[in-house]
Amino acid sequence: MIAVSIIGSGNVAFHLISALKKLEDIQLVQICARNSKNIEKLVDLKQIVCSPTDLKPVDICLIAIADDAIESVSKLIPFENRIVAHTSGTLPMTALSTKNRRAVFYPLQTFSLSKPVDFRTIPICLESEFSEDFETIEKLANTISNVTYSINSKQRKALHVAAVFVNNFVNQLYQIGYEICEENNMSFEILKPLIIETADKIKTMNPSAAQTGPAKRNDSKTIAAHIDFLEDKKRQAIYTLMTQTIQSYE
Repeated sequence: MIAVSIIGSGNVAFHLISALKKLEDIQLVQICARNSKNIEKLVDLKQIVCSPTDLKPVDICLIAIADDAIESVSKLIPFENRIVAHTSGTLPMTALSTKNRRAVFYPLQTFSLSKPVDFRTIPICLESEFSEDFETIEKLANTISNVTYSINSKQRKALHVAAVFVNNFVNQLYQIGYEICEENNMSFEILKPLIIETADKIKTMNPSAAQTGPAKRNDSKTIAAHIDFLEDKKRQAIYTLMTQTIQSYE
């Protein structure tokens, strides 16, 4: 059995707690949270502590908090020579305090409190300071996910940048599409089959091969008409830049 504690109560921590608390092979010892509102219904209140200094020694301590706080919080952990892993997609493993054995346990997914996730399908990117610790964090990862990768800090930073493009930026484009529909008295529901098909295509096709539309066809009249229709300067700039980017692959 692996004894685990988690520092944090935000989106990532919430879903990690939800996944780990159900497992017989995992002992979820403590949760450290300044604001415990999100997790009070997930665990026994006796398991929740307010300060990292109140944490007991465990096999693995996962830090799932804002990147800016990870380094300082890791220094407050009272025990030494245990595995402490952060869940950041950006920070290097070396951001953690050296008094414990440093590692990374990065689940690559978008998390929202109100949306359940199937952790079995979520890739977990792993890195450890010491080779003997990799087996332990991989064992923990395998208890909740069917997909794990050994990814170093440089690769993970690149992966996080790529994830911003395919997730956060794409979602913002959804928002613009939503607003255009609303402004013209149409339901965004009309676009959802297109969104689903576009995402489904790249399961079997390279994104470049899956690309369609006026930019791909070099349909200059349609492109000009779209830009004229948009009126808003920011939307026009985004449309123009995206069009140029698509055409640059020709």
